[in-house]
Amino acid sequence: MTRYTPPANDPWKGLRGVMAGTMILEVIVVILAFPIVWRLGGGLTWVSGGYLILLVLAMIAAAGMQSRPYALKLDLALQVAVIVGGVFHWSIAAVGVVFGSVWLYIVYIKRDVEKRVELGMLPGQEPID
Repeated sequence: MTRYTPPANDPWKGLRGVMAGTMILEVIVVILAFPIVWRLGGGLTWVSGGYLILLVLAMIAAAGMQSRPYALKLDLALQVAVIVGGVFHWSIAAVGVVFGSVWLYIVYIKRDVEKRVELGMLPGQEPID
């Protein structure tokens, strides 16, 4: 199998930025869902408010950890937690489903970039052998 030099530009740097930006956008959307749970979901209780606040804090922390090797798994686990938040109001689960599909697309993009790096298809890659 032919080996290739690393790409001229770091493709993972851009993907990490997209992942962090996506997580921050999701944080904003979940924060905007607080009034929906408060007005339409039977009010914010200690349980629902605490769950959503912890979820938002975990998502903010995850946005800063996108360079870690387990970052994408953490992001997907947070999507499950957002969907579970649908027990408080269905709109929270809808946010989780929409952003879950975005995260699955990011998984697809990551696998595609990994394959292209392996095959030497990125700009600046030359065969070593």
